[in-house]
Amino acid sequence: MGFFYDKIIAMKFLKDLAKKNLTGKTCLLRVDFNIESVKDSLRLEESLPTIKFLLQKGARVVILSHRGRPNTSIKYKVVSSKRFDSELSLRVFIPFLRKNLRKKIIYLNDIPDKLPNGKVFLLENLRFWPEEEADDLNFAKQLANLGDFYVNDAFAVSHRKNASVTQLPKLLPAYAGLLMEKEIGTLSEVIKNPKKPLVLIFGGAKIEDKLPVIKNLLPKANKVLLGSSILNYQYFTLLIQDKKVIRPKDYAGESSEALDIGPLTVEEYKKEIQNAGTIIWNGPLGKFEDKKYATGSIAIAKAVAASKAFSIVGGGETAQLILKLGLRNKIGFLSTGGGAMLEFLSGKKLPGIEALK
Repeated sequence: MGFFYDKIIAMKFLKDLAKKNLTGKTCLLRVDFNIESVKDSLRLEESLPTIKFLLQKGARVVILSHRGRPNTSIKYKVVSSKRFDSELSLRVFIPFLRKNLRKKIIYLNDIPDKLPNGKVFLLENLRFWPEEEADDLNFAKQLANLGDFYVNDAFAVSHRKNASVTQLPKLLPAYAGLLMEKEIGTLSEVIKNPKKPLVLIFGGAKIEDKLPVIKNLLPKANKVLLGSSILNYQYFTLLIQDKKVIRPKDYAGESSEALDIGPLTVEEYKKEIQNAGTIIWNGPLGKFEDKKYATGSIAIAKAVAASKAFSIVGGGETAQLILKLGLRNKIGFLSTGGGAMLEFLSGKKLPGIEALK
């Protein structure tokens, strides 16, 4: 499926540097390592092509990321073993990077005035500094002093107004990384010209988060298949009246709470999936972390993988399910974005993308 770029998405891409020698230049590379474990390898693996591209061009790379939500009541000025949450440290990713890049990874526990000798640097969790989430310009200036240019390859955090996402690209020549380009291009193409029938599948505990996407894509969609949690919400009555939107016929659960789609719903959804030309799926169809209520999500995952349609699957839990089932290679595009994917598909402007223009 080809990419399209119009005036709305006009920006500079990393490939624009393909013919340039970047030896002696330092890139500040924003990635998204916001994962609990190295075992959640999707975002780690997807960051590698951009890092390798930069290294091959001779650049030094300073990797920037956040992870989790530290206690921001602490005013971090210097990160030390006494003042940061070891469970949210980025140190855990050093072995993965060292193995896959075959380079020494220099860990920076604080923002230095000047970088030491080396090729690849990993700065500690940006959220250890409250200024990151405060979108603080002075904090971004501290970071900018370390580099010559900036690359955002963190689509998954580009819906956040954080200093490293929205302020930093104002201070240095800025580019979209290879993963960012792929995310924007694939999702844009689906919005503009999806192969019909277009089938949307939305689940997750907070089904209301998907409402803007449903409203934005409903004119182009042929069917919208909803997870079991929709049955626990009464205020969706008006939306459900649209004939395109299908809610579960049956469910599994406890008391009156729906926690998974039932067998009749699975069969109905599978028929729609088999006939689809394009599928967009975000959010498991039940409480899949509980094995008792994972049946529906697993069945739909296998149906999407078996479909001839071009499929886009996003959201941390949904992507985790696909990886766990070994179906990654049977999905057209596995997005690293959860909230960012939803906001992009709903037609919102993402601050991180706007900052790259």
